Amino acid sequence: MASVADHLVARLAADGIDHVFGVGGANIEDVFDSLHRLGPRPRLVLAKHEFGAATMADGYARTTGRYGVVLATSGGGALNLVAALGESFASRVPVLALVGQPPTALEGRGAFQDTSGRAGTIDAQMLFGQVSRFCARVDDPAGFPELLADALAAVAEGGPAVLLLPKDIQQTEARAPRTGSDRRPSEPDGHDANGIRSANPKPADHSRADHARAEHLVVESAAGTVVIIAGAEIARADARAELSALAVALDAAVVVAPDAKDVFPNAHPLYAGVAGIMGHPGIAALIADAALCLVVGTPLPTTERGGLESALAQTTVLHLGIDAPFVAAAASVSGELRKNLARLTAAAPPRASRARRIDAGSLEPPSATGAGIRYRQAVSAIAARLAPGDGVFADAGNTGAAVIHHLPVPEDGLFVVALGMGGMGYAFGAGIGSALGRGRRTYVLAGDGSFLMHGFEVHTAAEYQAPVTFVVFNNNAHAMCVTREQLYYSGDYTFNRFAPSDPAAAIDALLPGITARSASTLAELERALDETAAIPGPVFVCIDCDPDEIPPFAPFLEEFSA
Repeated sequence: MASVADHLVARLAADGIDHVFGVGGANIEDVFDSLHRLGPRPRLVLAKHEFGAATMADGYARTTGRYGVVLATSGGGALNLVAALGESFASRVPVLALVGQPPTALEGRGAFQDTSGRAGTIDAQMLFGQVSRFCARVDDPAGFPELLADALAAVAEGGPAVLLLPKDIQQTEARAPRTGSDRRPSEPDGHDANGIRSANPKPADHSRADHARAEHLVVESAAGTVVIIAGAEIARADARAELSALAVALDAAVVVAPDAKDVFPNAHPLYAGVAGIMGHPGIAALIADAALCLVVGTPLPTTERGGLESALAQTTVLHLGIDAPFVAAAASVSGELRKNLARLTAAAPPRASRARRIDAGSLEPPSATGAGIRYRQAVSAIAARLAPGDGVFADAGNTGAAVIHHLPVPEDGLFVVALGMGGMGYAFGAGIGSALGRGRRTYVLAGDGSFLMHGFEVHTAAEYQAPVTFVVFNNNAHAMCVTREQLYYSGDYTFNRFAPSDPAAAIDALLPGITARSASTLAELERALDETAAIPGPVFVCIDCDPDEIPPFAPFLEEFSA
């Protein structure tokens, strides 16, 4: 008998999913059992917390071109998914969450961990409906294949989907998975040549008039300069090549959003830097002087347009992307991003290449006076040791700001920062999921506050020997909150400094599967990175920093200057 759980696992394997992430429990253990019996693929990676498991699925999805899968049991396990799924929702990351529920006969009758919404219980479908593009409770095993297809169709459009699976439903016999020949006519295909469902959103295309207006704006800009602001949708749509072709055709300066640093080669002569409040100060002048600002793959939220509003108001803006822009645009076109970029490249009039290297400057925080390694020194030391193809995951806070501003993405490398919700600790699980999915060295750069929240997923990295280098910037504080206390309030109090700790010593004692090092000087950091470079599994490096150092964060520097 093929159960619903068996059907589910067979579909994941057929879609090319090689890793799934989760935390066990009574009401999801039937899916765990099916993974064991039908293995070896997908391989189950057991996380230490459901937030960590869901961020692993998120990081896997962002960097492999496949959807991520997270498994959780009912009750508290299910609720622990919400914060991570909120990030995936806000950032349109394709994640399928499979959440166990108590047996249907006990729902509303005092079941342990009941979230059926009956008899005054929490309604999981309503709750998860707020952090997903699709959420359904499976009440009938005969309808499970259709609901799974609907969930995967929603995932393919960009964002998480949630299936709530009562334990008895998981155990019940189900129909065999449908093949391409008997798929419902209304179900979008959405598979690439490898049978892996694409994560590229496919909104309805715009009219000929919209495209004609966009092409006209490109032609009109021929006498002036063009600036492109590139966002994260380019990575989701696998449109890097099309972006590069358009940039060359327009001889355009390319500015990247903070969460899209890897969509255009950072060593390219046309690369101009990062937009927004953690970006490069000369970009506003580039935009103000341009005949056209082409905003691609981002609606320009405040983190990306901060400091650029006046410049954007002075120039003509053309927007391409699934989400409507937050700035006034002369034209806005959705539809398939790769196709739209190629269409504009074809319409671009010939231009002479200036082949210049653009220097948009750097934010210059005041000099720090405390002990420890400076952000810029540490980031530069790490950047110098990145190999082509390496991945970088930056966490929230002062560390994230320094990494976004100072770290160039290596050739063919990947860069991820979770700015959808900006949750601390995201990078630990996400970096592990990416490293296991790609099989490539991945660097997780985070502060000690983030480490203390969710950093013990390093245990999972040790268990599965994931090729991750964890670098924790340890200043014994929520340093960005310390800075805010000092700049915006009286500064004579703090809630955000910690008692001193030694994370590297803790990891070394607790997890013999990880090589751990500490560094309080730049020379010690460089030595630690060099000595651990050849280790195939996880590495943990803790560096001492000054909690009072101001990061490259424009709002802080403006306040400091005032």
